[in-house]
Amino acid sequence: MTLRTPRRPIPDPLPMGSYSPEDVIFLLKNLNGVIRETDLKTRESLIQSGGHYSEMLPIEYQPSAEYLRLFHQSLQENANKVAEAAGIVSEQILRRNGSRTVLVSLARAGTPIGVLLKRYLLEKRGLNLPHYSISIIRGKGMDENAILYILQHHPEYKLQFIDGWTGKGAITMTLRDACLKFQATYGYELDSDLAVLTDPGHCVNTFGTREDFLIPSACLNSTVSGLISRTVLRKDLIGEQDFHGARYYQELEAENVSGLFVDTISAQFKNLDREHLANLPLKNTEITWKGLKDLEEIQKKYQVRDINLLKPGLGETTRVLLRRLPERILVNEPDNPNLKHILLLAKDRGVPVEVFPELTYACCGMIKQLS
Repeated sequence: MTLRTPRRPIPDPLPMGSYSPEDVIFLLKNLNGVIRETDLKTRESLIQSGGHYSEMLPIEYQPSAEYLRLFHQSLQENANKVAEAAGIVSEQILRRNGSRTVLVSLARAGTPIGVLLKRYLLEKRGLNLPHYSISIIRGKGMDENAILYILQHHPEYKLQFIDGWTGKGAITMTLRDACLKFQATYGYELDSDLAVLTDPGHCVNTFGTREDFLIPSACLNSTVSGLISRTVLRKDLIGEQDFHGARYYQELEAENVSGLFVDTISAQFKNLDREHLANLPLKNTEITWKGLKDLEEIQKKYQVRDINLLKPGLGETTRVLLRRLPERILVNEPDNPNLKHILLLAKDRGVPVEVFPELTYACCGMIKQLS
């Protein structure tokens, strides 16, 4: 397929993030020194009054010692489970795309997952696939310069998009629309399939499990994602030839557990039977958007004006508690062992927890509606 582009080649990225370039290359513009973080209340007010979350950065949450202990505990408890899900997804990708595949993680939650898939395929299949991390922003789309860069350097390869988990499917839909827009602009068809470790929202085809279990990387922000901030897209900061931007929090290196996370999970690969994972029958892969239907019920019951104020699943609920103003947390059953860190964070921030029976997800975070 020929890429139709009038642009000159996209310049090479500068080094970014704490991962080895053997693990991942960030296609992001370093915004250190040109953007300042916005406090939580101001940021929430700006977003709910029409501002876009990608135009500002939150102040990075500094977890307590107790919460960090919980991260390390969940990492030890779930390492094998995460490794197995990574192996299942890797084998599915290989089965669908073959060996000429570029792994394209969605920054930032997708990045450590992409590193795991790359390492699995190298260790268990002897395949050293290229791996990049790019920005995608709800309401604005994906970084087309990053895609152009990848296609310029790997013209005969298929791109596989990767994220950590699904919530209500907003990024899934954003990616699908962005791929259609890219095809209309450049005449090149991208596969919008999104590979995730866990798909509790029932909205993708490529996943390790649909159980809403805790992926330990969901516990933290930049310190488990290569010290990279959320991605930024602002006209005064990002030029026509630039990648989307981000901060590189080098000052947090002492708290950085990005390497520890991927090393701990990768160490479990030796225990996996690759042929068993490769031959697992694909069951219950139907996309039903069941999770989104649950959210519509919650929206109606609690009179939530904007469904984007509901953040379902362990990963997204964690983020609500870390960097938004939560109103309440809904849980499917309070004794669910996967909820330990959610209940700890809610108690720490004084957020009420309510039981919502038969919830598809383990939990759902509700952001406070500001007048």
